[in-house]
Amino acid sequence: MHGHERAMTSPLALTPMNTLARFSRQDVEDFLFGEAALLDELKLDDWLKLFLDDAHYLVPSLDVREAGYQDSLYLVMDDMHRLRSRVHQYQGHAMWVENPPSRTRRMIANTRIVSASIEELRVTANFIVYRIREEVVDAYVGRYEHVLVSVEGGLRFRERKAILDLQALRPHGKISIIL
Repeated sequence: MHGHERAMTSPLALTPMNTLARFSRQDVEDFLFGEAALLDELKLDDWLKLFLDDAHYLVPSLDVREAGYQDSLYLVMDDMHRLRSRVHQYQGHAMWVENPPSRTRRMIANTRIVSASIEELRVTANFIVYRIREEVVDAYVGRYEHVLVSVEGGLRFRERKAILDLQALRPHGKISIIL
């Protein structure tokens, strides 16, 4: 194998490392691209496996995007119990607004490792999530800010935050999909 070629592996499986500082941007991108595919393919049970038991899924309000979830009202502020419930409702068709489910397509770009330590990796990436429903396409544009940890040689979310660049939820009016 030449120096510029990478071994073909599952997008979610990574080589074991002794410190998170050794994960590359490419490793993080592979993880995020794999996560996006799970969401677009509605493999939500597999998607939940990417989270630690004490993880959070967060979407800040549009007017105070930089505030912490301890200090501000968020559009979505799920711990794992609430996130599992959200997925269960989605899969059980209890969310009438997503029955039948919307189609989604995610684009992720400009992935950066902001900081790396033995305990955690802080990463950012830009995103566009297209939601297609009843021949209408909505675009959710923003930035991810994630805290990742290494578990059994792979990455897992400790915190998954989607910060929207929208100034209002118009024409969407709501967030009924997982960003």
